[in-house]
Amino acid sequence: MNKNIYENFTDAKLIKTRNLLKGIAIGFGVVFIVALAVSIYLITSKGLKDSIAALIPVFSLPVVFTPLLINFSLLSKEIKCRNL
Repeated sequence: MNKNIYENFTDAKLIKTRNLLKGIAIGFGVVFIVALAVSIYLITSKGLKDSIAALIPVFSLPVVFTPLLINFSLLSKEIKCRNL
């Protein structure tokens, strides 16, 4: 069983996948920052008890973000191994 799923990819597909994952990571980062800013604003304006639902995206986005970063690191290792 292959540990790295990117071993069978062509060079062009590796670069394309890296650019796609980088764009998705930037998008998730922006959404996380906006969700964090909105939740901080709601907590300061209404108090923690009234705006506890605003914390759900702040705590769920890192869980979604982790597999993306793992795949991105595997892809970067494969690109570095091929000297691209």
